[in-house]
Amino acid sequence: MLIGTGSGYQTAILAEICGQVFTIERIAALEKRARKKLEELGYTNIAFKIGDGTLGWSGLAPYNGILITAGSPKVPELLFSQLKEGGRMVIPIGNSFSQILTVVRKKDGKKIEEPCFGCTFVPLIGREGWEDA
Repeated sequence: MLIGTGSGYQTAILAEICGQVFTIERIAALEKRARKKLEELGYTNIAFKIGDGTLGWSGLAPYNGILITAGSPKVPELLFSQLKEGGRMVIPIGNSFSQILTVVRKKDGKKIEEPCFGCTFVPLIGREGWEDA
């Protein structure tokens, strides 16, 4: 599952290497533009949703992997609960200006966090992220 469809670039990359991509975008205009472009390019293995990405897409869970393309103050619990046992989440964790890209693994139902390197992403807006400004 991809949180933050944006322009669709990363969605297209994932669609090339994954069997199925589930992507959530909170900004309807971005989702509409990305969906149109990706459909024009012939992608048929992408499911789109407009909504609060911090809540995930529970109806299709569990996921082998979750990629979050926005910085979060912490690992959103609802997203982690949708991760398959043994699955991995990649998420920028920190403040709204800079984060540490972190790989989170689910082992025996627990979070194993592995900080990787510094980065800067837009803030993850939503119930389990930052408030909309």
